Amino acid sequence: MPEAKDARKKPKEPFPGAYYLAGAITIALMLFFMVLGATLPPGIAGFLVAFVLGLTVNPKYVPFFLVAGAFSAVMGFLGQEPQVAWGGVALVLSQVLVKRFNWT
Repeated sequence: MPEAKDARKKPKEPFPGAYYLAGAITIALMLFFMVLGATLPPGIAGFLVAFVLGLTVNPKYVPFFLVAGAFSAVMGFLGQEPQVAWGGVALVLSQVLVKRFNWT
């Protein structure tokens, strides 16, 4: 019976307002990368944004993101779209890092 009561408990925050602070930091980082991506040349912006976002992927989905990155790189270079091409290269590199170091 006590196990059922524990299962319904809300998870405790590390400190009051921690989840709000994490949300604010996430939104600030998204805005920062949007502004940074808009001010850089397309190839560099695509690489930077895809690399940082690729580092946040759950390791169990790495093979799918590797395929998506390779496909994007090939199609981007063939279609002369530097943002897509370098974004695909960055996604592949970030997935190699996630698979190698498995930070979870």
